[in-house]
Formats: sequence, structure tokens, C-alpha cells
Amino acid sequence: MGRSGETLRQDEWRDELLKCGIRGKKKQHIHFSRVETLSGTRWLHADAETRDDTRQRVVVSFGPEHAPLEQRQVEQALEEAQLLKPKPKMVVFASFQFDPEAAKDIDEANWPSITLLKVQMNTDLLTDDLKKKRPSNESFWMIGQPDVQVRKVKDGDDKGKYRVEVCGIDYYNPIDGKTESGDTSKIAMWMLDTDYDGRSLYPRQVFFPMAGAKDGRSRLAKNLKAEIDEDLIEAYRGAVSLPFTPGDHKRVAVKIIDDRGIESLKIVEVSG
Repeated sequence: MGRSGETLRQDEWRDELLKCGIRGKKKQHIHFSRVETLSGTRWLHADAETRDDTRQRVVVSFGPEHAPLEQRQVEQALEEAQLLKPKPKMVVFASFQFDPEAAKDIDEANWPSITLLKVQMNTDLLTDDLKKKRPSNESFWMIGQPDVQVRKVKDGDDKGKYRVEVCGIDYYNPIDGKTESGDTSKIAMWMLDTDYDGRSLYPRQVFFPMAGAKDGRSRLAKNLKAEIDEDLIEAYRGAVSLPFTPGDHKRVAVKIIDDRGIESLKIVEVSG
């Protein structure tokens, strides 16, 4: 049952979800008037109702304690959600980790009038002692979706190669139910796999947009001087990748870590 997310801690997680809700961007929250066990389902673990004027029904699928939430769980949970009456207005996948393909399926699912959300669970929820000592309860964080563009270089020495640009992170706004575009100012690090195999992400380029002149690679460049190209170090602080030739799988994967430490992933097909 571990892969389905079943765990003895789910009662605690439901209680915590009712207590603190889901934290979004700019201190936005989704609060609940009730969070209960959902009977008759294996992959959906909670039935909830939002604490606002709309009183929307929300169902929650929790990931496993010590493994990523996988693609099969997403498929099965959505199948169960489609059979529910009344239909939920929101399906929340809450987990400590997300398998890349599972995250992709959640982001790209086309279900009119239904909102699908990925939510990062705080690892404090695995440790009772830490949980009790926390001064504030922000155990569930909404995960944004990276806004990524892949472009072919049309001229110059790198003609025919590709570049990836990270434009920002899009977030669901629980107040109006719309998606808001964000910029790159809150991106602490992003990684690029130029030949994503559909199973595991292998970072071939790593960038630190928020790094200052005295941080990380910049400090290393200064200390080693001639051993490191300072222009190259500067390039790794940006939002545009170095030119690359796509691998055999013709897919790139971009993992972004924001200033809260929340990870999000975008997978893009590369043509040509």
C-alpha cells in the first residue's frame, strides 16, 4: 500500500490540512471548513470543502511517506475522482516528492472546470517532535508551474542548436481561481537536462539566478582566477541556458527551486 500513499500518518495530515490549509503565493491561502476521510476510494484519501463563499468540494491524494508520488497514482486518483458525485471542483496531489512524469501528467491534464494542484508537504510532518516545536503551521505549499521556452538558434556560431529560457513560474490564485504569471526574481536555482529519458533527471546545466557577486561560483572564480572563465560564471546566473544539441530522446526537463525551497518541473518536447 506504500505506493498508493496509504500511511498511518494520514489522519495527522488531514488534521493538519484542516488546521493550516494550503499556502499559495504572496501569503494567499486555501482554507477548509472540513477535511474528512473519503470512503470507498483507494487513491483519494481526503474529502474537503473550502472555507469561502463558494464552498467548493476538494479531494486530496496524499503521496507516500518515503517515496515520490508516481504516475500510476495520478492516473488512478483521477479515475476515482471522475466517478464521484457531486464532482469535485479541485483535485489536490500532496506529497513530499513528485516523480517527474507524475508532475507532468498533473500539469498537462485537461479536465474542464476542474483544477488540479500539486502541493509540497513539509518534511516536518514526518517527525512528530519537530512538528510540535514549529512556531507556525505552514505544512502544505502550493507548487507553481515553470514558464519555459525552448528556441532554436537561428544564426551565429551556435546556429542549429537550442537554448532554454526560464520566463518565470505560474501560480494558481485561490482568490479568483485564475493562473498568475510570475517572473524570475524568486528563482534560487534551476537545472536543465538536455536529454531527458522520461525516468530520471540528469542536470547538465545548473544556474543560480539569485546568487550575488560574492556567492558560490563567483567567489570560486575570484579565488581561482585564471582557472575559471568569469564570463561563463556570469552566464550561469541567468535565466537563459547555454546553447546545446538535443539528445536522442528529443526532450528537455527543467527543474526550478524557488526561494522557499519548493521544487517544480517542466518537460518540453524538442522538434528537429
